[in-house]
Amino acid sequence: MKPAIHLLRLNHCPIFKQLQLEEALLRVDKRNWCIINEGTPDAIVMGISGKPEEFINQKRFEKHPVPVIRRFSGGGCVYVDRDTFFVTLILNHTSSPAQPFPQQILCWTKELYQPLIGDPTFCVRENDYVIGEHKFGGNAQYIVKNRWLHHSSLLWDFCPDKMEHLNLPSKRPDYRSNRSHKEFLCTLKPRFSSKETFWEQLESSLSSKFHIDRVSLNEAEAALAAPHRKATEQLIDG
Repeated sequence: MKPAIHLLRLNHCPIFKQLQLEEALLRVDKRNWCIINEGTPDAIVMGISGKPEEFINQKRFEKHPVPVIRRFSGGGCVYVDRDTFFVTLILNHTSSPAQPFPQQILCWTKELYQPLIGDPTFCVRENDYVIGEHKFGGNAQYIVKNRWLHHSSLLWDFCPDKMEHLNLPSKRPDYRSNRSHKEFLCTLKPRFSSKETFWEQLESSLSSKFHIDRVSLNEAEAALAAPHRKATEQLIDG
């Protein structure tokens, strides 16, 4: 019997609100979750140890400020907007064959996307989803005693000008080398007839591994009221 997973679909939910909800569901809920969110108001999101002065191009930011958020998980810094897709899995250790280690979780989640992408060059490199030599998805994990969370930001499309908010990271994957964001990134848009097609195919792939129970935002938000550690924070309002 397939394990059950609660599917919450959001549209243009602010990423700060989404991250707060994810952290609550990870820490206080015991069920499996998949949260998908199509787009967000513009923001910069950093890992828990990220420093704005290291990742953000200050001259660009002063001209075009946006909210800056520190998430509760590790990983790098991303600029997100209405063309960013978010997919988060929160699973009990017993609900997937993946051992609770980042690389094993990454490889297992790749299987979820393989039927959608349908490209033999699709692979996991470092913490990224990559087609050929170009990144379309960034990932981070948070692992606790009996559960793990894996969240992904996927580029449906992107604006090169907005990416200028971000400095070239001092620590970056070897395969990136010194390529600019424009040279390094690719998008999902050319591979699907519409955004809805992507989501339909993702749900189909998810249903091959889980029994899906759809839930409302109101039901999921009940977790926010329970006492729990809150590491997600908004550093700059923008």
